[in-house]
Amino acid sequence: MMRKSFPAFLSTTKLHQNIRPFTDIHCKHRTYGEQSSGDSSSKFRIGLLSGIGLVGAAAAVSSNSEDGKEKEAGMYVDGLPTYTANEVGQRDGSNLDDKNLTSSKIWISYKRGVYDVTDFVNEHPGGDKLLIGAGGPVEPFWSLYEVHKKPYVFELLEKYRIGNLAEEDQVDEDSNDPYKDEPKRHPIFSINNNKPFNAEPPLNILADNFITPNELFYVRNHHPVPIIDREEYELQIGEGNDNTAVYSLSDLETKFEQVTITAAIQCAGNRRLDMAKHKNVRGMNWGGAAISNAVWEGPRLRDVLLDIGFSEEKYPDIKHVCVDGLDFGPDGTPYGASILIEKAMDPRQDVILALKMNGETLPRDHGYPVRLVAPGIVGARNVKWVGSISLSQEESHSHWQRRDYKGFNPAVDWHNVNFDDPSAVSIQNQPVTSMVCDPLDNSNVKIKNGKIPLKGYAFSGAGAKIIRVDVTLDKGESWHTAVLTQDDSPLNRCWSWSLWELDVPIPENIQSGDTIQVTCCAVDANYNRQPEKVKNIWNLRGCLSNAWHTVNLTLEL
Repeated sequence: MMRKSFPAFLSTTKLHQNIRPFTDIHCKHRTYGEQSSGDSSSKFRIGLLSGIGLVGAAAAVSSNSEDGKEKEAGMYVDGLPTYTANEVGQRDGSNLDDKNLTSSKIWISYKRGVYDVTDFVNEHPGGDKLLIGAGGPVEPFWSLYEVHKKPYVFELLEKYRIGNLAEEDQVDEDSNDPYKDEPKRHPIFSINNNKPFNAEPPLNILADNFITPNELFYVRNHHPVPIIDREEYELQIGEGNDNTAVYSLSDLETKFEQVTITAAIQCAGNRRLDMAKHKNVRGMNWGGAAISNAVWEGPRLRDVLLDIGFSEEKYPDIKHVCVDGLDFGPDGTPYGASILIEKAMDPRQDVILALKMNGETLPRDHGYPVRLVAPGIVGARNVKWVGSISLSQEESHSHWQRRDYKGFNPAVDWHNVNFDDPSAVSIQNQPVTSMVCDPLDNSNVKIKNGKIPLKGYAFSGAGAKIIRVDVTLDKGESWHTAVLTQDDSPLNRCWSWSLWELDVPIPENIQSGDTIQVTCCAVDANYNRQPEKVKNIWNLRGCLSNAWHTVNLTLEL
């Protein structure tokens, strides 16, 4: 490890210097991934087609065309002028303020279509951040995010159609696919999105194992999975220049005590579908299996920070640890997040830089070679493929820290949301939750000895252990207590989930073919109890969904 004076490390996180972002995408229109030397808002107004941009505006547009058929986008249209890639490239929005210049316009292309989206940028909040290919094609970027390939997005795009792209300049959408080297995945996964890959295992097998096998651990990726060479890997702490502490993978394995913890990681959007049943939300349609439990091993983050000379006493102004991954978005920005300094530095909080998962080398989908595991905290802060760490007086400026993964009043929707509202703090600890995993909703269940078997999981953030899971068949008029399977951790230092089972007695007057509702509700060591109804906790992103969970079952004698 090389080390300079510690105060140099008190800075915002920079990109890892030794890994080339995947955004060096070459296509017929222009080369992407170039570094702009001037005003960052000039040549490259590049961002993601995210919830507040084109996708968000399109939500108000019907997903079908007037004749009821899916609208085709990017097809050649007779009667429209033809433009070359060079002509499109001149309208890159690099001089938006000078209306006399060609470059004051913002054009993009998709397949054979050319679109003038200048007005969209000017009229919609966040418009200047959603232009993923100003002056060029969107195919290389839409191949990154399949969520944008929706009929309503295409329908909105066609409203800005101005012409046809010359046939010789059309881009092959798959020619620069950054996902071509993705790891192999188990076919049993229920896939929410292919690019980037997001998937969960079947709910009815989730509670079969207290420790989730690596192959069945849910996957939440924001970008393509990076390919990282063990011998070339470096963890940088600092600015990414000479004022940087650098650790090799061997350093992390040999210079520090290797700590083992058992911890569940849960996506902020787990059980989002439950919220969507009440009112539409934006986000991937996670069921209840975007949570898994594993044994993690690696050095304490605290020990690494102490090794570079940091202490809370010497630097009391430091409040956050900012972490960036080596997975990059189309603008070259890595996924990033931050946790509180007191979480990182308290040895009883067990924050580690995980190198192993369930006794094996960390799988690529789960962050090889290094993943931050901050137990008890939402999965979004457990950064994978860790490349750089910095210490800061304020939380990470990452989009996912400041413009996503927050909770809001149920009355807040996309027309009045304010991500800077001080009451909408970034999610860290998660509320208590539970699920009935088996039998599944709308299943047929055979009664045995007057009972039916149930099983599921329960979990609470901040280290609060589950003390009880209650089950009701009559909407809360009477309750039964489930049997828990847990580790031997203390009540307020429990990072793993609890599994529960119950053979619940069925009322004597039940007949074959009758239906019943089975509902579970968990209670943690702080006596926090799940809320009864989704409507009271609904939020526009569908995060923190933890109402009572109910399944409808048809009984067989």
